[in-house]
Amino acid sequence: MSVTRIIVPLDVATEAAAIALVDQLPEVTFWKVGLELFVSSGPGILAALKNRQKRIFLDLKFHDIPNTVAGACRAAAHYGVDLLTIHATCGIKALKLASLALQEGADTAGVSPPKLIAITLLTSLSSRQLAFELKMPLELPEYALQMALMAQESGLDGAVCSPQEVANLRQTCGDDFLLVCPGVRPSWATAGDQKRSLTPAQALKAGADYLVIGRPITAAADPKLAWQRICDELVDVL
Repeated sequence: MSVTRIIVPLDVATEAAAIALVDQLPEVTFWKVGLELFVSSGPGILAALKNRQKRIFLDLKFHDIPNTVAGACRAAAHYGVDLLTIHATCGIKALKLASLALQEGADTAGVSPPKLIAITLLTSLSSRQLAFELKMPLELPEYALQMALMAQESGLDGAVCSPQEVANLRQTCGDDFLLVCPGVRPSWATAGDQKRSLTPAQALKAGADYLVIGRPITAAADPKLAWQRICDELVDVL
């Protein structure tokens, strides 16, 4: 079902607030733990989610020198999460070492390794920012594609990209390359700080494997109703 491909972010400050949201939305099977929650609560939130038989996207966006990101991935593998992120801009050496270290850590812990996926370009950034703030001469779609191809060449399982790049990445990288799209917004929700968005149905039809949908659900007056509204819109998709 399409709804099993929706990941809801736990973008809250405490473990208690996160658990309250998880228990409010028992139908959600896949949750994202990002920097704010992980820094505030540590791995305890991961254990709480696993105890509830939830899938976990650990979105820590590692970005450092090769030895450091490898060590971080080796340690993160012990948590037994499903997805883990690293910035493609770490470079090929770091990406390759991270992938190998992730497998080593998982083998040591006796768990399956998470899928390691590369951040191509944050969805809060626009073409103008890429050109004028980051001084990148490539057009945004080409830049995102090059980052995804570098990740694929380095042995990673997939990439994170905006919905507006997903069709091009799917066509070029093939069906076995995992594509995760944050910044997805239903037509009835405000865009917020997302610059390159599509609706959930549009993103899935374009080739996304998973959609990350946060504030339209978690910041809604009635999160359960918002979740159901999105699910209803996706009944006939794919």
